[in-house]
Formats: sequence, C-alpha cells, structure tokens
Amino acid sequence: MPAKAKPFLIGLTGSIGMGKSQTAALFAEANIPVYDADAAIQKLYARGGAGVDAVGQAFPGAIKGGAVDRAALSQMVLGNAAALAKLEALVHPLVRADRDAFIAGHDEIVLLDIPLLFETGGASDVDAVVVASTDADTQRARVLSRPGMTEEKFTTLHARQVPDAQKRAQADYVVETGQGLDHARDQVKMILADIRKKIAHA
Repeated sequence: MPAKAKPFLIGLTGSIGMGKSQTAALFAEANIPVYDADAAIQKLYARGGAGVDAVGQAFPGAIKGGAVDRAALSQMVLGNAAALAKLEALVHPLVRADRDAFIAGHDEIVLLDIPLLFETGGASDVDAVVVASTDADTQRARVLSRPGMTEEKFTTLHARQVPDAQKRAQADYVVETGQGLDHARDQVKMILADIRKKIAHA
C-alpha cells in the first residue's frame, strides 16, 4: 500500500494586532483546513484537557475549577523568562502531538495558524510561511481596543515577538491586512494559486 501523501504545510504568523486571525479565516473560507494553535492550547487548558495536570504541578495557583485559568497563568509568566520557558517546555510537546494528528487527517494543503512561528523555531517545519502584516499605527489601535489591554501589556507582548520587518523579510508571502477584507481575500487567493502551481510541478 503506497504511503499517504503528506500535505503542503503553510505556516501563518503575524505579530499581535496584525490581522492573523482574520487571514486564517480567509484561508478557511477558501476551503483550506486550518489548525489553530491558540484553540489547541485552550482545549489543553480546559477541564479534562491534557495540559491541566502538568501545568497544575508546575504552577499550582493557575488551576481554578479543574481548568487552567489563562489570566492567572499569564500573570505568573509575564516578564519572567524562566517561568515562561518552563511553561513552554510543558505545553509545546502537547500542542505538537495534537497538530501532527490534525495534519495526518489531510492530504493537500493545511494551514497552521501559529502566533509564535518564528519565536519557537517552527518555520523550519512548514513548506511556506505567510505573514499577516499592517502598519504600526493600525496595529497599536487594534490591540489597544481589546478588552483589558493596556499600553504596558502591549509593550511586553510586543517585545516578546520577532519584529514585523524581520518576519516580512523571512516570509514566502505577506498578506497586507490594513486595506480591507476584499484586498486581503484577493491576496489569499493569489497565494493559494501560486502554491497549487508549485504542488503541481513538484
């Protein structure tokens, strides 16, 4: 029996407020299976999730009602490099196993929505990198309009991420998200057309 074809993996990333989630939705709209790393973590942290016990042992105060309280956990690791590294060492293998199972269920193109793709070295695991991007003023306005967001929190989160200019330089494709939904949708269509051409000639 021939080996199952491995799908072409697109890694989608973008700094906070750059329109990555909206871009992922446009790929889903084009019938591309989307693996959402944030949603996977949410599932791991929910009551009965695979990450609850491990996180609870390392960060006992982060467990409330049998689930990981993300706000409490965030307070424990924000600005603490050692605690963050400890958390990532626990969670990343669980996310990777979940992601591999998702990929195994598909055979043409799969989009992996991974906020920290470059920061975690995940770019080497994909066949093409797409970066969602916009100008700094639009980014700041989007992020500061979120509930509970402060300038201080934005600055801390922003500092943890690879700069946008560097992401754009390392990307195979860039989706500009600041010029409306139709413009972004057209870019996604062009990217998929180009990738399908590459697959056909592989």
